Amino acid sequence: MSTLYTHTFGEGPDIVFVHGWGMHSGVWEDVAEDLMDHYRVTVLDLPGHGYSQDACRAGSTLEDWAAAASAATPAAATWIGWSLGGLVAQQVAAMTPKKVSRLVLVNSTPCFVQRPDWPHGIALPVLQRFAEELREDYRAVLKRFIALEVHGSDRASAQLKQLKAMLFQHGDPDVSALEDGLAMLETRDLRPGLAKIAAPTLLLMGQRDQLVPADAGAAMLKQLPDARLRVFARAGHAPFFSHLPEFITELRAFLDAG
Repeated sequence: MSTLYTHTFGEGPDIVFVHGWGMHSGVWEDVAEDLMDHYRVTVLDLPGHGYSQDACRAGSTLEDWAAAASAATPAAATWIGWSLGGLVAQQVAAMTPKKVSRLVLVNSTPCFVQRPDWPHGIALPVLQRFAEELREDYRAVLKRFIALEVHGSDRASAQLKQLKAMLFQHGDPDVSALEDGLAMLETRDLRPGLAKIAAPTLLLMGQRDQLVPADAGAAMLKQLPDARLRVFARAGHAPFFSHLPEFITELRAFLDAG
């Protein structure tokens, strides 16, 4: 199995950051730099994303990606996952609970699509359209996706410009890996395992998120044994861009609680 790209810096308790679909570890730069004075931070690129191009052979399932991420990171750490990265972090917590001492889910849920008993997701046709168009022009699809991520947020235009500039900084993602990631978002439902996540969990959501409705956080609180929720007002799918100071304050309070 090919090793995922990781970068580790700082000193202290371990933190692992996992990015979202179509992006790379660079999205965490501002957050990671703020934490490195008290924590040892590891960022990674998921299979087929960023500098982990050769890691496509890691496999195509959520379990494969979680195993690859687990193998490339410290033995025990706080895992912080954004969007699809949160799904991977939840799977790591389910597969190897000792790896995840604390869990932070940023605009992420155990189930990304709407279901009869779960209205807190994306309409399935939206994801299906992205999947159908990937082979035709994956760059255009990614740009439309990040436009959804900032929609409704304060300073959306500035955030969109920032994300577009960052999108291909680690190279173009592998199209097959993008398809695998969308398939995970479309099909996986980790809700049955939430009650088994013993690690203290922080849910960070955006009030105006167009991809992961904020009310999913309240639904998850009912199932997680030890969790707290913070919803950022006027934030979209990426509050660590739009509300960085507030995001850092909330995250540090959770991490420093021990």
